[in-house]
Amino acid sequence: MKEEWKQIARSQFGATIDMLENSIEACPEEIWDDGTRDFSSYWYMVSHTLFWLDLYLSGTAENFAPPAPFTLDELDPAGVIPARTYTKDELLKYLRHCREKFREVVKNLTGEKANEICKFGSTEMKFGELLLDNMRHVQHHTAQLNLILRQRTDYAPPWISRTKSNL
Repeated sequence: MKEEWKQIARSQFGATIDMLENSIEACPEEIWDDGTRDFSSYWYMVSHTLFWLDLYLSGTAENFAPPAPFTLDELDPAGVIPARTYTKDELLKYLRHCREKFREVVKNLTGEKANEICKFGSTEMKFGELLLDNMRHVQHHTAQLNLILRQRTDYAPPWISRTKSNL
């Protein structure tokens, strides 16, 4: 894989992770855990986003395990909300884990790896395409989080064109 393309991936996917991080940090406690226990809870959307970011960076569900205290409940087809609300600190730590994992994935990305077929349920795509799909998934939920912030606080973190992180 050409280094130029790796740098573009680092810059843009990194910016996506940065934007998610800013949405987490900008969320006031009364919105973070507003007492609702459903899929629209702010903290749950963050948890869901990070779980799938982590899983898709793995390229397979085989032998995948998120870091503690997170579980594989997200894979339950019935849809399971975690038993407790995850804190900002826990989810920011998970975000740092995902950022480091992304850094390693891109560092080690080869043309062969990018063309490797990945399967998740009925979805099948090349790993390179899965990376782009993963970035879009994070962007999708970050936009939802920012909409909630804008509607409830009249503020949402600004757009980031490229990451400032050393990826």
